Order: sequence, then C-alpha cells, then structure tokens
Amino acid sequence: LFLVIFLMLSTTFNKASKLQIVLPEAKGDAAKPSKAKSIEIGVSASGAYTINGQELAAKDAKQLQSAIEKLSDGKRDMPFIIAADGKASHQSVITVMDVAGQMGFVNLSISTRLASDSQ
Repeated sequence: LFLVIFLMLSTTFNKASKLQIVLPEAKGDAAKPSKAKSIEIGVSASGAYTINGQELAAKDAKQLQSAIEKLSDGKRDMPFIIAADGKASHQSVITVMDVAGQMGFVNLSISTRLASDSQ
C-alpha cells in the first residue's frame, strides 16, 4: 500500500488559482508546509491545469511538460504537488503523474483536505 497524502494547500491554492478545485478528503494529520520551492499542479473538474496558480491555455501533456520545464529550471528534486479536484478525471491526474515521471521528478505528493468528522 503506497499512499502519499500531504499538505493542506486548498485555501492558499484556491486564492492563487482561477479554477475552482474541490480536493478529495482524507483522514490523518496535516503535513507541515515545506519552505523549499515547489511545483504545484492543479487539475480542475473539467481537466484544466494550473501550475503554481497560473492557468495553462491547453489541456495537453506537451504544454504541461513545457511549462513544468520552464518553472523547474532543470531541477528534478523539487517537491512536486498535485492538487486535483475530487471530480477531475482519472486520466487528467495520470497525465500529470506521467509527465512528472518522464521528466524525472521523484518527490511527488497528492494534496487533499481533511475529512470532516460528520461522515
């Protein structure tokens, strides 16, 4: 079982993003925010991507890879955070993971929000 659940970024992410993303819920402790520069990829319910709050014009892997390359400046050890809407297609999230893997990023995490106790 490999489950990586990190970072409570929904409030900060939603302020910086034009896309409305409703993160899936998970139980557990919130991760401590990292002070290191990171790459945060947002995936909306419609499959649109944002990179550190900047919306991409297209939804394709090639543009996503180009934007990540520009932001990372060749550094592959940066934290790579995926914040996907709970209703985003599985394929949209896999595309982000695939692009990150092909580029050599190894510090991937998926952002969630804490589950409410009313469940």
